[in-house]
Amino acid sequence: MVYYKIIYGVITFVKNIKCVKMKSIEDIYNRIRENSTSFLGYPLAKDFDFSEFAPFLNLCINNVGDPESTSTLAIDTKDAEREVVEFFAKILSSSIDEVWGYVTNGGTEGNLYGLYLARENFNNPIVYYSESTHYSVKKNLHLLNLKNIVVRSQKNGEIDYNDLKNLLTLHRDKPAIFFLNIGTTMTEAVDDLAKIKEIIRECAIKDYYIHCDAAFLGAIAPFVEPKPRFDFSEDVDSISISGHKFIGGPIPCGIVLTKRKHRNRIVNSVSYVGTLDTTITGSRNGLTPLLLWSFIKKHGEEGLMKRARKSQVLAAYTEKRLKEIGVNAWRNNEALTVVFDKPSDDLCAKYQLASENAIAHIICVPGIRQEQIDVFINDYEKELFVNDAS
Repeated sequence: MVYYKIIYGVITFVKNIKCVKMKSIEDIYNRIRENSTSFLGYPLAKDFDFSEFAPFLNLCINNVGDPESTSTLAIDTKDAEREVVEFFAKILSSSIDEVWGYVTNGGTEGNLYGLYLARENFNNPIVYYSESTHYSVKKNLHLLNLKNIVVRSQKNGEIDYNDLKNLLTLHRDKPAIFFLNIGTTMTEAVDDLAKIKEIIRECAIKDYYIHCDAAFLGAIAPFVEPKPRFDFSEDVDSISISGHKFIGGPIPCGIVLTKRKHRNRIVNSVSYVGTLDTTITGSRNGLTPLLLWSFIKKHGEEGLMKRARKSQVLAAYTEKRLKEIGVNAWRNNEALTVVFDKPSDDLCAKYQLASENAIAHIICVPGIRQEQIDVFINDYEKELFVNDAS
């Protein structure tokens, strides 16, 4: 019986393949371009133009190994990568003398790296993270075989400090790894580092490591008032940031930063390529550091600040307009994420809105215009009118 089921499954799979028509490159491009104009629910800036880097697509660029270590393979952009790391170290209240980092494939790799370094610090630690944490973290914890406890979240997505304290009290004999959210996925909530440090002191936890997942807010938070307390001036151990979310780019990427003492603990020398092995992957993308470097050179801190202010204004406008049509809408402090009652599945699909249970959100990233918000509001208002009439 099992044999026949397998045969039937193979036949069905082959039939489905035959039904799929091969598309041209132009068809694929047009589909992605069209869909890129309509999404409102994901943190992906879309005001970038990196067409000047098209010639690099005909080159093999490989940042193999440590960004501070040369290699026998000299087709890299490590010089640009080091400047990117230095820039983010500065806006996160440190310097490359104290902090080391590299350009990753995205926030998930940065979080994996931070948890990996934390694991190497202690014997049998426990990771504490809130239920609002990004879905990929559970996978990272499984890969690293780290014992972990999920902490309850508050309604706004922030970690529940009372629950954290109670859990820590039960496990005071174990080293603790705190995985903090500096902007949760659905509500852009920020875990309060000051409160968590106070809990650590009250529970007399001596051995601990603090990693901050600042995927979306890492490039924004330094310019928010009041500034969220999560950078290296607050003695955190590592921070993960996404590059393609607020800065924007055609390829997912990120930056991970950590105290040098943690990086030094895991460093190895690789004679095959004549470099140091300190990163998650061996061969690494050499194009994304160049794109991030280009953005920094053109915009700098002042440019990031202007982008943040402009996006905050649009988020405030979006929240206001939603409330005007009778929708329950709200934001965490100066957040670019506007949370509101979930509209119909059709409307969520049309505007590519991320949703969870009874809520959805719009993320006012650079590249989204007020006119687009107005069109969505009009559609939502019509939907509400039809529902009320029925």
